[in-house]
Amino acid sequence: MTTPDAAGLRRRTQELLAAHPPATTGRTEFLKARFDAGLAWVHYPAGLGGLDAPRSLQPVVDAELAAAGAPDNDPRRIGIGLGMAAPTVLDYGTDEQKQRFLRPLWVGEEVWCQLFSEPGAGSDLAALGTRAVRDGEDWVVDGQKVWTSSAHLARWAILIARTDPDLPKHRGISYFICDMTDPGVEVRPLRQITGEAEFNEVFLTGVRIPDSRRLGPVGEGWKVAQTTLMNERVSIGGARVPREGGMIGPVARTWRERPELRTHDLHQRLLTLWVEAEVARLTGTRLRQQLVAGQPGPEGSGMKLAFARLNQEISGLEVELLGEEGLLYDDWTMRRPELVDFTGRDAGYRYLRSKGNSIEGGTSEVLLNIVAERVLGLPAEPRNDKDVPWKDLAR
Repeated sequence: MTTPDAAGLRRRTQELLAAHPPATTGRTEFLKARFDAGLAWVHYPAGLGGLDAPRSLQPVVDAELAAAGAPDNDPRRIGIGLGMAAPTVLDYGTDEQKQRFLRPLWVGEEVWCQLFSEPGAGSDLAALGTRAVRDGEDWVVDGQKVWTSSAHLARWAILIARTDPDLPKHRGISYFICDMTDPGVEVRPLRQITGEAEFNEVFLTGVRIPDSRRLGPVGEGWKVAQTTLMNERVSIGGARVPREGGMIGPVARTWRERPELRTHDLHQRLLTLWVEAEVARLTGTRLRQQLVAGQPGPEGSGMKLAFARLNQEISGLEVELLGEEGLLYDDWTMRRPELVDFTGRDAGYRYLRSKGNSIEGGTSEVLLNIVAERVLGLPAEPRNDKDVPWKDLAR
């Protein structure tokens, strides 16, 4: 098949719209047809939602569909599946796994979550203690995961577990796809400072996972997990946003609409943060262009660092700008939301929720080490436990 160019993609998109008019086609039906036409993510292989086209041509398709009023797949709701699970399944999954999981994932019929973090491992993810023991054609999993977004909505989870405690911590891990509806999976809400329970803790007790749902070889789960983590940081820190998109938008709008709130000091701080937000946005554009030629690298960690710092500084400025109004909070009701909506809530929510940005998706302290060692080439920190069997580590 000839690799389509921009004109070819526009033609294909118009053919999709003619065969499935958005005004008269159900949302799910349209999304399935889009996937089958190879217009879901054009850089994926043919038959898996793509056309083996350059990643840079995806905006051509998106623009045509947006102009026609076509529905999207609500990417904020299924972000873990799109940004983390899908590229990992594509790189390490069998043909059967790709066929089974990618289409319902992209369409949004099946929500995914990420079972990585553990209360006993903290920022040292490789020190995880959840065990997976082979039993015939299955693995029996026992352990606890924490800070799991969307676990209360998810059908599937990407899971890393220890399969050989006699090996050093990075080498005794395997990677699995876990059915969240299986017996032994218990999801409990974690109420946050915002009042909501957007995160969860997940308890795994005797959960049986068929070996056919393992991604990558046994014992190479850390390598597979790196694909997930690099894509996670790009999806968090390098998301495509317009100018004044994200957190800087509401505070800039308030500045323009409420001149009585302005001071010279706040003006200088807003200008600085506006410029930094724009630099981060343009850097994200450059990072996505780099992805066209390869895989996400440690540069995504730098973008995620900037994302966390800017969100926290901008939300702090917004609260100060609003004065007493900034101390108000709209609703402390305990809810389990389907997505995080930074710009659809008030300043108090943005201020509180942004505190988690420097923790989720890799703590800022860990990401600083990654940038120092893998981007700047600085000497690595001493790691005395690197070659010690996991079972001998102090806990």
